Amino acid sequence: MKLTIDGLQVDNKTVFVRVDFNVPMKDGVITDDTRIRSALPTINYLIEKGAKVILASHFGRPKGERKPEMSLAPCAKHLSELINKPVAFVDDCIGPKVEEAVKALQPGDVLMLENLRYHNEETKNDPEFAKQLASLADVAINDAFGVSHRNAASVVGIADYIPMAAGFLLKKEIEALSAAVVHPKTPMAAIIGGAKVTDKISVISNLLPKVDV
Repeated sequence: MKLTIDGLQVDNKTVFVRVDFNVPMKDGVITDDTRIRSALPTINYLIEKGAKVILASHFGRPKGERKPEMSLAPCAKHLSELINKPVAFVDDCIGPKVEEAVKALQPGDVLMLENLRYHNEETKNDPEFAKQLASLADVAINDAFGVSHRNAASVVGIADYIPMAAGFLLKKEIEALSAAVVHPKTPMAAIIGGAKVTDKISVISNLLPKVDV
């Protein structure tokens, strides 16, 4: 496996963490917080190390528009309750107000950025956008397994400018996937779910020769 969070120097560093907080929500209320809870080992580890933690995620598909119903503000509020400490929120992910919010962070503080996909540059992996995200931190952590197949600025582009490592969730997912695909215990059945079939075709094609059912 490539570099992971426990092999990266994060003590007292400013750390950009790509999380997947694209959670089910109704009327501004989170109905399933599994994805947020899954990121807690990485977030708590960084807090304990005295890092200044910047969390970034997408939510839905706003396609470059600022849609209030796709704000990550409820996620910041819910995370604050889960970790029992304040989580600051800034209503953008690049620009002067974000830079000021980052400057205000103290060791162990957590800041949640607004929906990355309010900017089309995120999904286009625009180099300038990736560079602006990278300028906020010393190092980056990818803990968003659900979007790691996407060529997005916060997933791929940012690594061109600052060191990036896998978080604990991504590490766990890779280890589980490797165990199933590289050294499978047979007989093995594959159960594949998800709403978007197009994302699954390459996975199914790779799994078919390795599974029995």
